[in-house]
Amino acid sequence: MRIVEGTKPAGTLRFAVVVSKYHDFVTDRLQAGALAALAAAEVPADGVTIVRVPGAFEVPIAARRAAESGEFDAVVCLGCLIRGATSHFEYIASAVAHGLTAASGDTGVPMTFGVLTTNSVEEAIERAGEGRSNKGWEAAAAALEMATIVAQLGARGPARDR
Repeated sequence: MRIVEGTKPAGTLRFAVVVSKYHDFVTDRLQAGALAALAAAEVPADGVTIVRVPGAFEVPIAARRAAESGEFDAVVCLGCLIRGATSHFEYIASAVAHGLTAASGDTGVPMTFGVLTTNSVEEAIERAGEGRSNKGWEAAAAALEMATIVAQLGARGPARDR
């Protein structure tokens, strides 16, 4: 029986980290968590590219372009949506989730969903705390694992065709 898990060393893998600038008091913390996870996995600094976009709605197009570039083995997607009094929250959350799902499926490059969808500022800050419970860390850890799984499965994506 063959078992495929994300256990390959990550030092040679390359990652894009797409970060929304909106609610940067939270997304900067998510970015720090993601970078800490990648560093803990011994991904060198030159193996990481940070792409800053205006808001969460813009994350999927930037993630798709990063994947299509062939430069990256996975894309970590970070943002923060905080529910307000209108339905805007639902529209943006749905658009981002569907956009990332489609982009990952179309390109074959793993993309992780580190976009917070919270009811309050307090919930957002709690999810962006220090350590491994930081949702940026969790998204980067998932990207590391998925990049190694895809590599083991022999999938041919843009980053593998180089």
